[in-house]
Amino acid sequence: MTPEHHDLVHEFPEHREKIHVLKTSNAHFAKLFDEYHELTREVERLEKEDIPVDDMTLEEKKKKRLHLKDALYALLRT
Repeated sequence: MTPEHHDLVHEFPEHREKIHVLKTSNAHFAKLFDEYHELTREVERLEKEDIPVDDMTLEEKKKKRLHLKDALYALLRT
């Protein structure tokens, strides 16, 4: 099974330019952005390589990623 790609620009293509601006001008956004993408890479690697991990751990990582995505989206909307 191929995991779905969840990079922020893929998730919010209409905010591509604002994502770039905030990454370079807002330290809080940049920190959340980096955390989101690091976690996304980890989840995608676990799914792609079919690495043994318990369901609870994978679900917690996905929930944390969703929380970060919500926080980033809130910043994009301001």
